[in-house]
Amino acid sequence: MTTAMYATGWSLHLPGADLSAAGTGEWARAEAATADRAATLLGRKGLLSKDPATRLALCAVHRALGLTPGRHPLPTPLPGTAVVACSNLGNVETVARVARTVTEEGGRAVSVLDAPGVSSNVVSSAVALWFGFGGPNLMICSGARSGRAGLRTAALLLAAGRADRVVLVGVEPADEIALALHAGVPPLRSGAACVVLTARPGHLAVHSRPPLPEATPLPSGPVDRWGDSYGARDVVALALAAHLVADEGHGALAVGDPGDMPFAVLGGAS
Repeated sequence: MTTAMYATGWSLHLPGADLSAAGTGEWARAEAATADRAATLLGRKGLLSKDPATRLALCAVHRALGLTPGRHPLPTPLPGTAVVACSNLGNVETVARVARTVTEEGGRAVSVLDAPGVSSNVVSSAVALWFGFGGPNLMICSGARSGRAGLRTAALLLAAGRADRVVLVGVEPADEIALALHAGVPPLRSGAACVVLTARPGHLAVHSRPPLPEATPLPSGPVDRWGDSYGARDVVALALAAHLVADEGHGALAVGDPGDMPFAVLGGAS
């Protein structure tokens, strides 16, 4: 049975990426702030203790929601909005730093700013707290297929009525520790992507399992040449497909490997 969701917003936040060969026009060429310049988009307050991956994820969500630069705190939480974050190496640099400090100087020497950052769900919880999303927040760390697992998790949350909107965000850093752990070809590149999903018909339909016969494969070459976004890769591909379908005239694009539970993005509210 095909599971349908609907994308109401999406973004790619890939500092230094050139996706112009994919026909993405000004949308993809817009400058994406690096983690150390995230304040230009998010505002300065609250960023001091945030690791690079969390900052990039916040930027991607900010752009997917269509917000103007600056902090946009909500007066009350949004209990119907869930967060599903996909990242394998997001806070490994913080974990390594804290582990070294404990080993060399003892637990009392650990910074109070670093301690919360060793939590495995730091990206998802930070996004939920920053934007006031009061629904479930989940972190997916299942390797290169994390983004695909995140999409299926979003579908389950919507189908079960646990949320009426899911903010799916994928992010990876490219610090020294992350690069050493990844050690792959193409090399790991830092960046994030976000897709906002709902079960209510409207805008772009996102179908998963099985693939739709009318969908053609996503032209993902430019993303591949940019580098490996690892656990965020399928969220990057989904955001790119949503843009190409919505603004570049593609009817339907399949994302994923044939026979491996790919998903597809279609134009219109089918």
